[in-house]
Amino acid sequence: MGEREGGEAPSATVLGPRLAADTVVMVRQGAGIRLDYSPGSLAFVDRVIEGMRHAERPAPRLTRTLIGFGAYTGEVLVRVAGAHWVAFDDGERELFGQSLGVRTPDGRLWNPLGKAVKRYENGSEDSLRLFCLSVAGRALA
Repeated sequence: MGEREGGEAPSATVLGPRLAADTVVMVRQGAGIRLDYSPGSLAFVDRVIEGMRHAERPAPRLTRTLIGFGAYTGEVLVRVAGAHWVAFDDGERELFGQSLGVRTPDGRLWNPLGKAVKRYENGSEDSLRLFCLSVAGRALA
């Protein structure tokens, strides 16, 4: 995750959407699929991650891809649940294992990047689509 001129790291509000947009481009170029930032599009992301679980992938590439899918999930939450990107503080980084996530209007913090990793590790029980629908439902309730 790059740095800006002067050594300053990009903020979560820049980095989250940038990672999501890069993932949209990667999927469009690699699979010819247009992700539209809808909760329904996360069913496709779940299927891609499920396929990755059954194929050998180099670890560094896999991690970057999963983080990208997590950022895409976070950006879906921004668009459908009114969430916003936040940088986690030291305690939250330790708890979540990530440097950024989203906060919904009800004040709750969510870790979509970590959720994508869990989707890979645990399978369909950690569906990104169901995660999004659950978070969006709570945020809109």
